[in-house]
Amino acid sequence: MHSNSVVKTEVPVDRWTLTAYALPGFILAVPTIPVYVYLPALYGDTFGFGLALTGVVLLFARLFDVVTDPLIGRISDTLNWRTGRRKPLILLGGCLAALALIKIVSPPEFVDWPYLLIWSGILYLGWTLVAIPYAAWGAELRKGYRERLRITSAREGAGILGIMVASVLPAVLIMSGRTEQDALIILAWTATIVGVPVAVFLTVRVPEPKSSPKRLPATLRTYLASLPKNTPFCRLIAAWAINGFANGLPAALFLLYLEYVLGAGEAMRPRFILVYFLAAVLAIPAWLALSHRLGKHRAWCTAMALAIAGFALVPMIPAGVFSAFFAVCILTGAALGADLALPPAIQADVVDYDAWKFGEARAGFLFALWSMATKFAQALAVGFGLSLVAALGFDPAQVTAPGQVALTVIYAWLPIVFKTIAIALVWNFTLTERRLRTVQKKLVRQRVHSRA
Repeated sequence: MHSNSVVKTEVPVDRWTLTAYALPGFILAVPTIPVYVYLPALYGDTFGFGLALTGVVLLFARLFDVVTDPLIGRISDTLNWRTGRRKPLILLGGCLAALALIKIVSPPEFVDWPYLLIWSGILYLGWTLVAIPYAAWGAELRKGYRERLRITSAREGAGILGIMVASVLPAVLIMSGRTEQDALIILAWTATIVGVPVAVFLTVRVPEPKSSPKRLPATLRTYLASLPKNTPFCRLIAAWAINGFANGLPAALFLLYLEYVLGAGEAMRPRFILVYFLAAVLAIPAWLALSHRLGKHRAWCTAMALAIAGFALVPMIPAGVFSAFFAVCILTGAALGADLALPPAIQADVVDYDAWKFGEARAGFLFALWSMATKFAQALAVGFGLSLVAALGFDPAQVTAPGQVALTVIYAWLPIVFKTIAIALVWNFTLTERRLRTVQKKLVRQRVHSRA
């Protein structure tokens, strides 16, 4: 009876606690556009590094993630300070990321590539120190199948709003006469200053569940060898990576398609981006409601099918017909809301299955692997997409009709193939709401027996 009541009578997270947890998602998202969009041009062009050297330096900085993701995941699972396991790492990472971001956007007069390498490496390390414990913390706030979706929806919705601010604010500042670097400096300081009270609100308001995790396997090899036994995790992370690759292809080719196929000028491009992310935010409550009827995995499949419908229309849109492409942005943007909110909530359920299966608390490590899969899919999509369109004859310096067709097909129809594969992997996902309750009851009994 005791184990049943533990699962069924859980109190929902109150609004203030949910707000305190979600707000850091907004702050984390604000610097993403400056770093990924403006930073290469700033150092490659303005500071005279050249795009090739800048790209190599940033690539090597990102390689730190390969080591830091699983390491930080393990530390966040085993850390046992009085202040908690997740909070110390998040605060440390926030300080490092804020300092590094300011250093990168406002370097000294004479700057060289080691400066960019060191500070970008510290920036990525800081982000990882925040992101992995932050995601694992969200999975531990509540155990309920639907309540977890509510938590991840709030966090990811705040993140989308942060991306929207980061997209619009630099454009407004540049239009008012500021330089791109000025806009980046203002954005960096804004994120830092606002981030301080947000971090305080998070640590004071949001409780961190107490846990005394057992010692993790002695070696990384031992741990990785156990993963194939966690079938729901393997299936979910495979679908997540494949769908991430499918989303990464159009993201990498988006501006090329707008300029060289659709014929959208600089004034129109921000409008498409704004509509896309706005649709994502507005659609999250609808996906939450649908998941209550169909289950989180089936609702995610529905969202991927909606994106497929949107991408299928793209090759039929004539140049200059912007209204039709706005419709595509609404469909695919709405699907993005589900992509961001639903899979992390499913992953939180998988954490409980893993804890029951192996008798160990390792949410941080699982979310570290989730983070690695995300970064790998994004990097592969950029490299593969750009290389493939070039190999099939698209050249921005000499645009031809066959090149436009190649760009359009890779931008719109190739993602359909990979999203279909992801749907096939997730459609019959076994960790449903009913099975999760069973797993959690067994997990409670397991923990009671281990303490006896």
